[in-house]
Amino acid sequence: MNCYIITGTSRGLGEAIAEKLLVQGNHVFCISRNQNAKLVELADDLQVPLEYIQFDLARVNDIDLMMKNIFLKMEKTSVRSVVLINNAGILAPIKPIELCSSEEIIMNTQINLTAPMILTSEFISNTSDMQSDKQIINISSGAGKKPYYGWSNYCSAKAGLDLFTRCVGVEQAAEEYPVRVLSISPGVIDTEMQQEIRMTPKENFHSLDRFLALKENGDLQSPSDVAAYILKIIANKDIPNGELLDIRDQK
Repeated sequence: MNCYIITGTSRGLGEAIAEKLLVQGNHVFCISRNQNAKLVELADDLQVPLEYIQFDLARVNDIDLMMKNIFLKMEKTSVRSVVLINNAGILAPIKPIELCSSEEIIMNTQINLTAPMILTSEFISNTSDMQSDKQIINISSGAGKKPYYGWSNYCSAKAGLDLFTRCVGVEQAAEEYPVRVLSISPGVIDTEMQQEIRMTPKENFHSLDRFLALKENGDLQSPSDVAAYILKIIANKDIPNGELLDIRDQK
């Protein structure tokens, strides 16, 4: 049995990844605030075990218990591989930092950085006795490497996620049964996040015209195509631990 834990599966890239993983031999655990009825129905039709956990990752103090409950549902002795995909993320607030409320700053950091850090910690702790293939995939962004006006929260969180990935990769290299941790920038995908960007007032996001042009010119990637590339990366065992990858380099 191959087990996959995926966050942010209610829509977009997370939904596309989960859908591709609904095949015989897999046990899929989906985490999002709202249940994705489409995935639940598809899993039932295909007779693939799917556990849906409705959970708000902003509740960072409760993540440890949620993860422990997930691992209690796994038959560890029959697990060939287990993968955590930290996909959930939010862009808001999109505006200069002095216009951001403390609540907005905290929420962005909790979802984009604190939650993946805790999920990673719990994943490694709960799989420490497992000799099977173990991986964590952090979905990052090119925004973690380039500053954007109005995106100080998002850029900072993604930059933190990248360095966190590298640090955990160094730590795991010393382990007898290491967890491979990778950070992947998926590029620009045609999702609701892109709709949110295009609706932002230009005074709050100076790169608005570029993102409008991406949509108009048909340059946005489909979630399904990006999900397929991510699964190829997961299957590629030659990628070193702690690597920062860009989907555009994998094509």
